[in-house]
Parts: sequence; structure tokens; C-alpha cells
Amino acid sequence: MTDATEVAGQSTASIPGQRRLDLKVQIESTGPCRKKVSVTVPRAEIDSTLAKSLRELIVSADVPGFRKGRVPRSLVEKKYRKEVSGQVLQRVLMDSLEQLAEEHQLDAINEPDLDVTTLEIPEQGDFEFDFEVEVRPEFDLPKYDGLKIKRPVREISEEEVTSAISMYGEQFSQMLDPVDGPAAEGDFVECDLRFVFNGEEIGRRSGVHLRVAPRLRFLDAEVEAADKVLKGVVPGAHVTLPAKISMEASRAELRGETVTIEVDVKNVSRKSAFEPESLAKTFGHDTLDELRTTIRGILDRQMQFRQRQAVRDQVLEQISTSASWELPENLVLRQVENALRREVLEMREAGYTDQQIAARQAEMRQNQLSETRQALKQHFILDKLATQENIEVTPLEKEMEILNMAQQSGESPRKVRAQLERRGMMENLEAQIRERKAVDFILEKASYEDVADEWTPPENSHPVEVAIGELGAVAEPDLAVEDAAG
Repeated sequence: MTDATEVAGQSTASIPGQRRLDLKVQIESTGPCRKKVSVTVPRAEIDSTLAKSLRELIVSADVPGFRKGRVPRSLVEKKYRKEVSGQVLQRVLMDSLEQLAEEHQLDAINEPDLDVTTLEIPEQGDFEFDFEVEVRPEFDLPKYDGLKIKRPVREISEEEVTSAISMYGEQFSQMLDPVDGPAAEGDFVECDLRFVFNGEEIGRRSGVHLRVAPRLRFLDAEVEAADKVLKGVVPGAHVTLPAKISMEASRAELRGETVTIEVDVKNVSRKSAFEPESLAKTFGHDTLDELRTTIRGILDRQMQFRQRQAVRDQVLEQISTSASWELPENLVLRQVENALRREVLEMREAGYTDQQIAARQAEMRQNQLSETRQALKQHFILDKLATQENIEVTPLEKEMEILNMAQQSGESPRKVRAQLERRGMMENLEAQIRERKAVDFILEKASYEDVADEWTPPENSHPVEVAIGELGAVAEPDLAVEDAAG
């Protein structure tokens, strides 16, 4: 197949026991990762399929005055014209699409853009139809043997273990009833929000929990120094927060702009005090030493996660330098959720807390186009490499991944598996493992230089599951945000 146009005449390939259609096919590129396929089915093929359908119908046709199997063809064709026409269309279309898939490797990403309801078999002449379909980008894999990789390394300190225990304690602690008095650092402020841009209201949201933290991270905006405004507020207070909208927000007119958030405080809540002994029991341990060992193991896995991400980025940067192909915007937008799911799966397996994962999700949403575009390119490269090297995922590998997630979350493997299936993430899980194995395949042949890990813990931010630019003037009751404080 060429990038411009391919024309296929009479098919010569054959499958034992199956007659091949004499299709005329034209394929042309209509944009990045998109092909237009035009198909002509000669009249002779239509007549042949029509005759077959009529023979089958004659056997079972129930026409008064005639025994079954003895009804004249002309009478059957007249009486069952609509039914026969529908059968012929279905057969010709199905056979044509199956033959196209076998003879022309389109490597489609999605279903063809084909509206069957608009198609009809003509009474005379050939049958013609066309459709567009998104396909995988066409590119050659560069050399990936012997890459030079810088691998970040670092020892986990006792201070990091203690800090991580506090973070996990925060995740498993319970929200108390509303407290009397002003909000303090780390408290949660339940409030109603009103979003104003250039003096006009662009949306509202009720029952949102904002944390008294240095940074609030909305799905499409950031609020800096939020703690300086929220600290000390009491029920009934009215304050305002400036929100900087992401340059990749869904509403183009808001990108890079500042929206004012008017905050009406309803309640102030506080989480229960952190108790290390209770956390140890949550993880199934009797002593704090056992808990520290487990948390150190989680931090080691997180170090391996960051190491894998850093190495992966270097690998993909080196092997994708020649990947000049572009991805269509609508494809990138549709894959935003898949990119988020994969990141969540990797972070869960590495043992990150729900708070850390939610903050990363909010960050990705703010940069959804650029991050997803890069993630998609990486996926296509690694997928092609895995195919070329016959890299597959075994059922045992998927079960081990689910078991790791269960151990990190304190849930049963059955519950984790059910959650993945309910959210449609099992395919994401398999793709994630396959890509990781592809990266590992490259790394087996790479040379390494260990360098100091310069990673620092993320700033104290709180995710808010609200996209400011996607709200209507008045929020519907069922849009109430899930309690992010729980």
C-alpha cells in the first residue's frame, strides 16, 4: 500500500471452499492515520449472490397454491423483493469487508465510518460504496539495539519511610463530623462554587470539598496559594480564588486565562488523627517494624516505577526521533481516557496513594492533548516492536499484576479484577504489560550509566474533580462532584 493511492483489480487470492469476489478497490490517504476506501462490486457478483439467496428462499417460501420448493423464481422474487434485496446487500457488504481485511492490510484502529442504512443494491449496474477508516501510522522502526541509557538510582532513607507512613495514614483515616472554629492547614472546606470570567458567570458547582493546601489542582486549572485564602474561613464565609486555566482546556477561549472562583463556605471538616498502629493492622501487620518494611518495599517499587519511566522516556526519545508522522486531533482526544487509565494502572501497581494518583490525573488532564499525543506515539512504536519481536502477555502475567495491585490497596484480587472489568480497563492492563515487556526487551540490549535520582516529592497539592471550563451556567443536581475528601 502506498501513501497516496492503491488500486486493486481482480483478486487472485483464494481460500479453499470460498469463492473470492471480483472487487475493484481504491485506497487513498485523506489525512494523518486516515484512509478512504472505495469499493466497486461488479454486477455479475451481485447477480450471483441474488441467485443464491433466491435458491435458498424458494426452498422455504410459503406461497398459496404452490408446494414448498416448487414456487416459480419470478413469483418469489416479486413477493419477497424487499427481503431478498436486504439479504443480498448484507451478504455482498459482509463478504466485501472480510475480503478487504484479508487482502489489504489497513490495520484499522476503529470501526469503518460506514453508514449501512444509506446503502442500496441497484437494480442494474455495479454496486459502489466507500468509507473512511482510521489506521495505525505507517513508519519503519529504527535500530533499537545497544542504546545508551542513564538510569537514576537512589537509596530510600528512613525519613522517606516515615513520611510515606504519614501519607498512607492520611489515606486510610476517616473524615470526622464538621468542626467548630476556623479552617486549619489540611482541613477540608465544603463549599458552593461560582465561576466568573470577564464579569460573567460561566458555571456553578455545589457540595465541593476544597482542601486547605498550597495548591488546588482542578481538571483544567490550577489555584496557587489556596491555603492563604482558605485558612481561617468559617461556615458562612465568602472568599475568592484566582484559577489559571490550562492551555489545553476544552474551551479554547478560556485557555491561559484567569477565572475567578467565588467560594461560599458551608462546613469545615477534619480527618481523624493518624495512628501508625492502626495503619499497621490495615496492612496486616502486628508491629510498626513490619509496617516500615512493607512501606520501604512500596517506596522501592515507586523508585523502580520512576526509574522505568525515566528509562522508557529515553528509549522512546531515541527510537522515535525519526517518527515525523502526525496523529489526528480527534484520535488524540478519544484516547485521553485510555492514557489516563494506563497511568493509573502503573501508579497503582507501584503503590502510590489515591491522593497521589488523583493529583497526577488532574495534571494529565490539564495537559491532555500534548501528553496523550506523546503517549499514543509511544504506544504505536512499542506495539509495532512487540509485534515484530513476538512479545505477548500470558494470563499468569495479568494475574500477577492484579495480585500486586491488590497487595498495595489492601483489597482482594477478586475485587481488584472486578473493578478493572467494570471500568473496561482489562485491555489497558494487557497493553501496559506488553509495552513494559517491549521496553524490557530493548533494555536487555542497552548499556547503562547510573546517575543520581533528582526526583523530589510533589508539592502539597489537592486534586479537585471539577473541570471549570466544561460547566454550564447552572449545574444539574446529578453533576455534584464525588466527595474528594473521603
